Amino acid sequence: MAATIANEASPAIVLRDLDVSYDEGRTSAVSEVSLAIPRGCFVALIGGSGSGKTSLLKTINRLVEPMRGEVVIEGASARLTPAPELRRSIGYVFQGIGLFPHMSVAENIGITPTLLGWPAPRIRERTDVLLDLVELPRDYAQRRPDELSGGQRQRVGLARALAAEPRIMLLDEPFGALDPLTRSALGDAYRAIHDRLALTTIMVTHDVQEALLLADRILVMQRGRIIADESPRALMTGAASGDVALLLDAPRRQAERIGALMAGQTRR
Repeated sequence: MAATIANEASPAIVLRDLDVSYDEGRTSAVSEVSLAIPRGCFVALIGGSGSGKTSLLKTINRLVEPMRGEVVIEGASARLTPAPELRRSIGYVFQGIGLFPHMSVAENIGITPTLLGWPAPRIRERTDVLLDLVELPRDYAQRRPDELSGGQRQRVGLARALAAEPRIMLLDEPFGALDPLTRSALGDAYRAIHDRLALTTIMVTHDVQEALLLADRILVMQRGRIIADESPRALMTGAASGDVALLLDAPRRQAERIGALMAGQTRR
């Protein structure tokens, strides 16, 4: 189905008739996508590899420029803001994290505020606040990234993305390289941060269960188009078909198997 613009009263992000192509237009990545995301909403983008999830995400902060259509950020066309300035106003977290290895944790967190010209005392104060927020000890500020575990580095990546006080966060497979226990803990921690700061979040993930447990709204992409746009509950309880049904099959089977195990334990 085609996604429709909804809840236009006060959207944080609006995409209108968005087309993204590569190879001088020969390869279509996103096709005729229109949607609105209200402030404070947590949206998960799911779909198979090559479905257009990351391309759609990157159009929002102009890492990718659309061939056609318009991106509107908090009421203003993204084209009216220079791309570097726009990116500094939107938090961005990706799987590789990309911490600067020669910089301390504090320097990594403070990189965007430094580029924005914040005074040093404000950056130090913000770094302390963010280390508390992502549940890392403040004395980690002087450590280097190679002294941290994968989960700790990802927490620093989240802190860095939040450093300039963005209202919008873009997450591209942020927890994909972590072990299941750390991934679950960080997902829950980020959801708490999202709620506490009243952020608008769009997260790309291949993990359907993660999307169902964390997001308020799930967009399913296929060949560059949005083919489903539902709440997690509606998606799981509705009559899904085709690729949507295939995506939901694994978490449904897992839930059924866990339910059967629990029922077996109860009978014993």
